[in-house]
Amino acid sequence: MGTSVQVTPLCGVYNENPLSYLVSIDGFNFLIDCGWNDHFDPSLLQPLSRVASTVDAVLLSHPDTLHLGALPYAAKHLGLAAPVFSTEPVYRLGLLTMYDQYLSRKQVSEFDLFTLDDIDSAFQNVTRLTNAQHHHLTGKGEGIVISPHVAGHLLGGTVWKITKDGEDVIYAVDFNHRKEKHLNGINQSSFVRPAVLITDAYNALNNQPYRRQKDREFTETIKKTLRSQGNVLLPVDTAGRVLELLQILESCWNEESLPFPIYFLTYVASSTIDYVKSFLEWMSDAMAKSFETTRDNAFILKRVKLLVNKSELDNAPEGPKVVLASMASLEAGFSHDIFVEWATDAKNLVLFTERAQFGTLARMLQADPPPKAVKVTMSKRIPLVGEELIAYEEEQNRIKKEEALKASLIKEEELKTSHGADVSMSDPLVIDTSNAKSLPDAVAPRGGGCRDILIDGFTPPSTSVAPMFPFYENNSEWDDFGEVINPDDYVIKDEDMNQGAMLVGGDMDGKIDEASASLILDSRPSKVVSSELTVPVKCSLIYMDFEGRSDARSVKSILSHMAPLKLVLVHGTAEATEHLKQHCLKHVCPHVYAPQLEETIDVTSDLCAYKVQLSEKLMSNIIFKKLGENEIAWFDSDVGKTEDEMLSLLPCSTPAPPHKPILVGDLKMADFKQFLADNGVQVEFAGGALRCGEYVTIRKVGDASHKGGGAGSQQIVIEGPACEDYYKIREYLYSHFYLL
Repeated sequence: MGTSVQVTPLCGVYNENPLSYLVSIDGFNFLIDCGWNDHFDPSLLQPLSRVASTVDAVLLSHPDTLHLGALPYAAKHLGLAAPVFSTEPVYRLGLLTMYDQYLSRKQVSEFDLFTLDDIDSAFQNVTRLTNAQHHHLTGKGEGIVISPHVAGHLLGGTVWKITKDGEDVIYAVDFNHRKEKHLNGINQSSFVRPAVLITDAYNALNNQPYRRQKDREFTETIKKTLRSQGNVLLPVDTAGRVLELLQILESCWNEESLPFPIYFLTYVASSTIDYVKSFLEWMSDAMAKSFETTRDNAFILKRVKLLVNKSELDNAPEGPKVVLASMASLEAGFSHDIFVEWATDAKNLVLFTERAQFGTLARMLQADPPPKAVKVTMSKRIPLVGEELIAYEEEQNRIKKEEALKASLIKEEELKTSHGADVSMSDPLVIDTSNAKSLPDAVAPRGGGCRDILIDGFTPPSTSVAPMFPFYENNSEWDDFGEVINPDDYVIKDEDMNQGAMLVGGDMDGKIDEASASLILDSRPSKVVSSELTVPVKCSLIYMDFEGRSDARSVKSILSHMAPLKLVLVHGTAEATEHLKQHCLKHVCPHVYAPQLEETIDVTSDLCAYKVQLSEKLMSNIIFKKLGENEIAWFDSDVGKTEDEMLSLLPCSTPAPPHKPILVGDLKMADFKQFLADNGVQVEFAGGALRCGEYVTIRKVGDASHKGGGAGSQQIVIEGPACEDYYKIREYLYSHFYLL
């Protein structure tokens, strides 16, 4: 049998809820993604709570709330203690996303599901991997290799490849095949013929226009509103798709020299851009080449002003402006307050660039037709004053006194326990002064409620605290320069460094902007006051798809190219999931699964794989040839068994029959055309074939793969008369293959 694989959805099937899936490979449990929604509803995490303690490793695919939002809560409350793996951008930007979520909610509610310390603790032990890095697990996961690959949706976004015994399990959700301004698309050739492919049906019913057309419509819509003296609000995520929007606006403003200001407003805006500047190797080829030639970093934004406080926006000059503010759901954050202020003006525009989560204010406004008015709750944190402040201080003093009293009682109880139940009965040298009228001078009174102790030349009892005045001998070592010190005593610990760095600005290793840090350091007693408002929606509401996901047509084509042996569909509406399932059954592979919540499906491959050992005698007679990263060879052998009953390949006991020569390799016609040209052969493409010289033609016949995922036959045919050119070109062709 092949590698054992079971998949159990914990959230995000037959709906658009957050993503979280348990994937078990030969008994090793991966939790892939640990998402939450903008409501932070603990009931969504009940399936996760039942298996959190059994998780052996966590893989994070994208740095947004839907993919990692529940990680701090699960680590603190659900017993999730497994090591976490992600790329560097997912780690850094995911950390900032969770900071922004916490600060946004703390300003408008008594949010207590997790704290900044919980966020730091959850992300502290994340192992960061580079793109396509092969990481070998140890211990229980011995033999399993994980590697992250570009997903093309968010910066650092990952398609995870998990390999065991030569079989690949691919987790590819929210991928994008299109190249964008700041991201490359997914590399489909890295995921051909996996044993299991887990993917989503989120966009299975949606098709998109071409990127250039979409970008042009986006900027034209914004410019039209600004020229009509209106403001434009774009509700965005903290550090995800907003990066592409910033690049589009920056490019447009530079080309046309537009006078309207652009503001990027989140609690961590400066830190986000500072980190992104250092992630050029994770961005598109165009950005990397531009930096190599001009040394200009595309994220040194000249047209965009970074803000971390709404008061900065309120003090900005009057006039039309563009504001990109978090959160995209309008449930909290600066975007919520700005929407309430701007919604009543018909000249203003609220431009949504992604489908909002169900049950949020943004989703309500994206309805067709949109509502004419919405009820919103306006909340604000204000400091306590007057009688409320006095009552709060009295309550805090009372709590402190109770805690001090409780601590003293515990300490006294510990002292009693350390002395034993009745020391005087067990040791005659310990005298209880409660019954004695006088004691010799040798007996000195002890403070703090401890018994007096008389020593008469014997070893003191183990139960005594200190039978004599304590004396500590100084055993310090000295040399010619003074006292010898231990340098480790003066090293600042990493956690102390992180605590200090958290309060610094966004540059260098700081995690939170100075204005956001002031919110954390503000220890004044405060309360949240709320009021409900009915806001008439007179502004324009427009939705444009800038989610950065492949559309339905592209997803179907990519799945056919990947040709998995077994396919698991998750994350999408029931209609979209069923539609994609029926398509894949007809055109991709015969084994397609769409499990329900907490339903465990077994997708173990049907391949018969055996572990065998090559004997030393056989290995000494094999000649390997290097092919890419691997070495290949053809050999004949007999099958035997070792002493521990493991299958072993032994040299043939009888002469092996001759075999037909095999050419191994993958010829790319464009590369071969260049090779021939470099060797002086006149060559050109004509009618889908490569015409070499006057008489010789080379063409590929057949498909590399065919419908249903099975391996297809592909041949390279060389045609021409038996002449000098024919044999010369044939030799060139053979040189691109390995002959076994």
